[in-house]
Amino acid sequence: MKGKPRPCTVCGVRPPAMREIPYCFGCWPGGPVTAPPCYKCGSEVDYFTSGLCARCHPHAPGQLSPAWKLPGPLAQRRVLIDSCPDCHAWGVTRTYGWMCVACRSFRETHRHVAACGTCGQHVALYDDGSCRLCHRQRSLVAHNTARRTGDVSLAEANRYGQQLFFAGMWHQPGTGKRPYQKKTTPADMRLLTPVTYRQLTLLEVPRDLSAGQRRGFPPPPHAGREAALMAFVADHAARHGWRPSKVERIRRAIRIMLGIQDTPGAPIRRSDVALLSRIKHSAAVVADVLDDAGLLDDDRQPAILAWFTISTAGLPALMRDELTEWLQVMRHGSTSPPRRKPRADSTISTHLRWALPTLQQWATTHDSLREIGIDDVTTALPADPLARYTTLQGLRSIFRILKARKLVFVNPTARVRAPQPTPPAPARVNLDALRADLNSEQPATAALAALLAFHAIRVAQLCHLQLTDLRDGHLHIDGQVIPLAAAVRQRLRAYLDHRQQAWPRSVNPHLFIHARSAITTRPVTSWWIRHQLGIAGQQIRLDRILDEAHATSGDIRQLMDLFGLSVHTAHRYAVTVNMMRHR
Repeated sequence: MKGKPRPCTVCGVRPPAMREIPYCFGCWPGGPVTAPPCYKCGSEVDYFTSGLCARCHPHAPGQLSPAWKLPGPLAQRRVLIDSCPDCHAWGVTRTYGWMCVACRSFRETHRHVAACGTCGQHVALYDDGSCRLCHRQRSLVAHNTARRTGDVSLAEANRYGQQLFFAGMWHQPGTGKRPYQKKTTPADMRLLTPVTYRQLTLLEVPRDLSAGQRRGFPPPPHAGREAALMAFVADHAARHGWRPSKVERIRRAIRIMLGIQDTPGAPIRRSDVALLSRIKHSAAVVADVLDDAGLLDDDRQPAILAWFTISTAGLPALMRDELTEWLQVMRHGSTSPPRRKPRADSTISTHLRWALPTLQQWATTHDSLREIGIDDVTTALPADPLARYTTLQGLRSIFRILKARKLVFVNPTARVRAPQPTPPAPARVNLDALRADLNSEQPATAALAALLAFHAIRVAQLCHLQLTDLRDGHLHIDGQVIPLAAAVRQRLRAYLDHRQQAWPRSVNPHLFIHARSAITTRPVTSWWIRHQLGIAGQQIRLDRILDEAHATSGDIRQLMDLFGLSVHTAHRYAVTVNMMRHR
C-alpha cells in the first residue's frame, strides 16, 4: 500500500487488510479472519496491512505516532516495542530502526563490528575490543563501589552479568530548568565568513556517504569554524523550537559536511548536502541552516532545464537554439523592449508540451522555425477543438518571443484563430468521500475539508494561511473577512488543540503544519493537502461554488462577495449553471 494507510471503514481503528480492501481482518464479512503471516519476515503476530507486520511496514505506529499519545480510539492501536539489539535496552520502536538513540549515535562513530572481547556479542566495539554495554556496566559498578572507572576492569565488572536499562533513560540527574552550558570561550562567529577561493579538483568522483558510515567520516579540519557553526545551529534551533535530539542530528550532519569539503571554509554545495538523505539525514533542514548562515552554494540545476534538454534532443540544431532563446526569455524575462516578466516553470513546461508534437512534426521537413509560414501552422493544428486551442497557444508563445528577438521574420500564428472551447460542467463531488473527510479522526483533514466545503477557500490560500488570519470566529484572507460556520469553527478548534499538543514549540506562523514543516517557517504544499484529503481540494471548491450558484440562480454579485471571485470568474460559474439547467 502506497502512503499512510487509512483506517478500517468498519472499526475506524485498525488499518485495512490489503490494498483496495476497506476493512481489516477483524471486521471481515463473516469473520473475524486470521491474518496471514508477514511475507517479509514470516511473523504470524502483529499483522499491520498489505501483507506486512507492524515491524516491517514503513507506516506502522512508532515512537512519534499519536497512537500512544492521544486518548480515544487511537489509544486502542498497538505500538510494537522491542529491545535494542546492541545494549538490550527495552523501549525501542521502528522509528529509529529498532535501536536506541545512544547505540545509533555510538555506531556512527564506531564502525568496527565484531565479537565483543568481554561478553561475546557481535556488535559495534570500542578501540579496546569491548562493546558499549560492557563499558556502561563498568561505569555502574565503579559508581556503586565508589571507585574510579579506570580501577575496575571490564572482566571484573561483567563477571556476574549485566544490568539492563530502559531506552532513552541513561542521563545525569538535573533540575531540568535550563540546558547545560559548557563553560568555555564563546565561539568566534567571524569564522563563518566563507573564503573566496576554491580548491580545484582533477576529477569529480561521486561521493558515497554510506562508505563513511561503515568506515567513519573524517573530522572537520578547522575546530574553530566547527565550534562557530555548532553555536549557530544552537541559535537557529532556539529560534525554531527544535527538540534536543533534532539539534544533535543536524550538528552531526553538518560535521559530516565539514569533514568531506574539498575547500575548508568555502560554501557547501547543495548537491553535496542532498547526499545526506541517502544516510537518513534531513538534507532540507541542513540546507536551511547553512543558507541562514550564508554557507550554502546552491549548484542544483532546475528540473525544467533537464526536461527541456531531453524533450528537444530530437530536433534540428537551429530549432533547438531558437527554442533555447525562448526558454531563456520565459525563465528570466526581458528588460529590453518588448519587455516581459519571467514566467513560472510550470507555465513554460505547459506551453512547450502543447507545442512539442507540432515541432517534432515540422522537424522532419524543416531545420529552423524561420521556415514556418501560416499555411504550415494551419495544416498542423489538430481538428479537436481543445487540442487545436492548446496547440495554438503553445506555438503562439514561442513565435511571439522569437519575433520580438528578431529570430523569425514574421509570426505565423498572429492571424490564426482557434476559439477556446466551452469547458464541460465539473463532475459532482463524491459525497461519501467528502463526508468521510469532514468526520475524519485526523484534525487536519477535517479542518481542510470544512474550509473547502463550507467556504471554498483556494488550495493555495490554505497553504499560506497564518495563525493571525483566524480571529474572532472570522477568517481574514486577501482583504476579505469570512464569517466561519459553526462546523468549521469546531473543526478548527480541534485542529488547533492537536497542533499545540503535537508541536508545542513550533514557531511556524502558518496555520497548517506537519512534522517536517513544524521545525521551519515554510508553508505546507498543495501535495500535502491533496494527500490529506480523499478527493482533490479544487474539486470540493468548484462543487461548493456551483452549489451556491444553483441556490442563488447565478447571482454574480453574491458569488463575488461570498467567495472573492472576479467578475469574469463569477460570470463563468453563472453561465455553467444556466447550461446545466437547460440540459
